[in-house]
Amino acid sequence: MSTVTTATEVPVRTISTQEVRQLLDNQRPTQFWNVLTDEWFKGENIVGSRRVPLDKVGNEVRTTNLPKNAEIVVYCGGPKCPQSRMAAEKLVKLGYENVRAYEGGLEEWKAAGFAVEKA
Repeated sequence: MSTVTTATEVPVRTISTQEVRQLLDNQRPTQFWNVLTDEWFKGENIVGSRRVPLDKVGNEVRTTNLPKNAEIVVYCGGPKCPQSRMAAEKLVKLGYENVRAYEGGLEEWKAAGFAVEKA
């Protein structure tokens, strides 16, 4: 697992395709979110995840009273999509301590032969 900083200096931890698969296989209580905004959402979610668009992330954690130590994994369309990193940065700024961005997203997940579901 690597930590990468951006110009804003908000540390964002990342997670690989295999690590996501292990989390799902182990059925750990993880918040697993597709953060694609309406403009980019194509009706697909990785099985075991739910959609929380980037522009609604802050509202989601406030309305659900999500604990600050909750394990949260966010993803978007793929390596060229910045929305997972943006969502992770937003969550870190809101005080969430256990956030990871799956930057491979839907593109790498499907390329690895793993299932998606229509949302």
